[in-house]
Amino acid sequence: MAQVAERAGVSHQTVSRVLNDASLVKEETRLRVLAAIEELGYRRNFAARLLATNRSRRIGMVTAHLALHGPSMIALAVQEAGYREGYDVALVGLPEFSPQALQNAVDRLSDQAVEAIVVAVAHREAAEMTRSLQLSIPVVMVEGVTGAAPLAAGIDQEAGALLAVDHLLDLGHRHVAHVSGPKDWVEASQRSAGWRRAHEQRGWLPGPELDGDWSPASGYRAGQLIAADPDVTAVFAGNDSMALGLLKALHERGRRVPEDVSVVGFDDLPDAAFYWPALTTVAQDFSELGRRALSLALQALRNEPEPKVDLIEPTLVVRGSTSERGRPPAASTSPGEGGQPASG
Repeated sequence: MAQVAERAGVSHQTVSRVLNDASLVKEETRLRVLAAIEELGYRRNFAARLLATNRSRRIGMVTAHLALHGPSMIALAVQEAGYREGYDVALVGLPEFSPQALQNAVDRLSDQAVEAIVVAVAHREAAEMTRSLQLSIPVVMVEGVTGAAPLAAGIDQEAGALLAVDHLLDLGHRHVAHVSGPKDWVEASQRSAGWRRAHEQRGWLPGPELDGDWSPASGYRAGQLIAADPDVTAVFAGNDSMALGLLKALHERGRRVPEDVSVVGFDDLPDAAFYWPALTTVAQDFSELGRRALSLALQALRNEPEPKVDLIEPTLVVRGSTSERGRPPAASTSPGEGGQPASG
């Protein structure tokens, strides 16, 4: 830093002001300091900054199953939100969840002097464990939450399932089948609850529920059983990947989609519009989720009163995999055609 100051012909304090985006520095001086930084290849010393300011400007994040769409998009959203707020996000990814793995990740981040921790692990036990963590820094949850949870930002999974199943019931289908995610995932349970509630609100019995594990292979196995049941005319898949396997099984068994069986997924994967037929699904606003998580963490760091945070409402995207019961779709949908968002 002293070398930068000498090269730019300014004081050490002026270099510090430039690095911290202070408004008191003249533009000509700021440009001269930035040029010296570029010439010398200067990088700020994290340990020195921490000692000088007692602020790391770093947020920790723990997540699991980054190979899946939802967890990976949440991690990206939090990192982008942190960058916009001037914070680094130190990410610890867990290949598989266990209580000890989560505790080790929290300890590891605490050793890095993070100012807050975001936990995005959707397992039921992880949610319970996160609420019981005894830390001197804020801990924000972004998966497996309800509207009443403190320091939590989430997407209303049950409301998204209601959108999906109500869409099918409005098209004249009865007893909609469901391919669920793993039972130990809070989101899977919430989506199953929405599937059941959609039927209960109309006084109808739901169709069969088959267990999946978020993978296309599990959707394919469930689809083989569904294809053999002529009474099933509509299916709500717990995510788009399982819907992909389901579509393959139905096609192989000669059950046309959507003429014989309508299918709705969840997540709105980038590939969903390119399934055949293009998949009707539920979209989640992960960018807004990341912004809310960072906002909650920063408000807690400023000791501001905790705001009431409503769950983010998902949206239904209607494409070619659904139609009225017993009728062909109004118009064919080619792969890659976008869908239309629909309100509940």
